[in-house]
Amino acid sequence: MRVGLVSCSKSKIDHRAPASELYSRSALFRGASSCVKRSCDRWYILSAKHHLVSPEEELDPYNQTLIDASITERRRWSQQVLSELEEKLGDLRGITFEVHAGASYLGFGLVDGLIAGGARVGSPVERMPQSKRLQFYKKAGCI
Repeated sequence: MRVGLVSCSKSKIDHRAPASELYSRSALFRGASSCVKRSCDRWYILSAKHHLVSPEEELDPYNQTLIDASITERRRWSQQVLSELEEKLGDLRGITFEVHAGASYLGFGLVDGLIAGGARVGSPVERMPQSKRLQFYKKAGCI
C-alpha cells in the first residue's frame, strides 16, 4: 500500500470546508495533493493544529504552523501523527509513504518513527525550496 502525506499550508480559504478544499489556495498544496492522488492508494494532510487529517474532514480556518513551534512541540506533534497513522492504518510494516512536506514536519521524529515501524519513506521533493517544488509539480503535470 502507498500512502501520501501532504503538509497543510498557511494559505486557506476563509470558511469551514473539507480539508482538501481548505488549503486549496496554495499552489504547493494543490500540486502535492494532485501528485499523491495519482500515485497513492490513500492520502492524508499533515496539519500543524489537527495532526493527521483525512482530506474529507471538515475544518475551520486556523493560523498555526510548526515553523514557530519548539523542538519539544514538534517532537510531540510527530508522535501524535505516528499514533494517528497506526490507528487509521494498523501495522505500518510494508507501507510506503510518499511525503510532500518540509523539514519542520518531517525532521522531528515522524520519518524516523515510520522507518522504525517498518515502513518505507520517500519524498520526491525532499530538500527542495518552494520554487523548485512548484517547478517539480508543474513538470509532473500535477498543477
